[in-house]
Amino acid sequence: MTRLAIFIIWLFHWLPLAVLSPLGRCLGILSYFLVWPRRRIAATNLALCFPELGACARRRLLFRHFQALGRGMLERGLLWWASPERLRRVIRFEGEEHLRALNQAGTPVILLAPHFVGLDMGGARVAMSFDSVSMYARQKRNPVLSDWLYRGRKRFGDQVLLSRQDGVRGVVKAMRSGRPFYYLPDMDYGRKDAIFVPFFGVEAATITGLSRLARLTGARVLPCVTRMLPGGAGYVLEIGQAWENFPTADVEADTRRMNEWIESVVRTMPEQYYWVHRRFKTRPDGQAHLY
Repeated sequence: MTRLAIFIIWLFHWLPLAVLSPLGRCLGILSYFLVWPRRRIAATNLALCFPELGACARRRLLFRHFQALGRGMLERGLLWWASPERLRRVIRFEGEEHLRALNQAGTPVILLAPHFVGLDMGGARVAMSFDSVSMYARQKRNPVLSDWLYRGRKRFGDQVLLSRQDGVRGVVKAMRSGRPFYYLPDMDYGRKDAIFVPFFGVEAATITGLSRLARLTGARVLPCVTRMLPGGAGYVLEIGQAWENFPTADVEADTRRMNEWIESVVRTMPEQYYWVHRRFKTRPDGQAHLY
């Protein structure tokens, strides 16, 4: 089944984006009705994070989220097979000068990239301009898809792609050699190396790696967001200016700052955040499970 899906994605990647995007939204609508376990997870997350919205408003947001997921899945074929020239037209790069200035100065860089649906588009666009390093989690339940995701992420430039099971030693070595680290720290990875800090007012197990890595390597943190644009307009990768006064001596305060920033960006495009992940799976002692 996975190989058939990949073949269909390959066929569709030849289509112009103006046609591919609405087809992706249709795929997302179909998934909304068929993939009910993920829909239930996303609905729970939205109820926890947006209690101020009414049930109808959250349902509309959930429906738009699945349309964005469908687009992201179908347009992933561009990352796997489209030419670099086409991808440069599809993914606009804003703020590249912030990264290039630090890179040329020999300053280690962490690109803080939250889990929006266009995440891999942004990672590929960075890789087309900079040899970088990132981490991945292998999809044990679907090795065929996992292999294709790995190929897509390694396709451009001389990239270092490390498994999360390898630890951070390889990341530190790559950063010190001049590679920016495309870092995705906003998922629930369990209690290891995590503390509980609020995310949309809900205590969330959050890894403290951003603060610790920045302190260990002397890296500057650049906010890095990939936005899916309406219709067939593609994507835009936005890299902002380096954070000031980061890291501090207070790891918890640094981690809170990270979550607060991610939350502020999510509010600008809530349908594009990866709500189908069980972000609040790990609970503080004594608290009930939420899913």
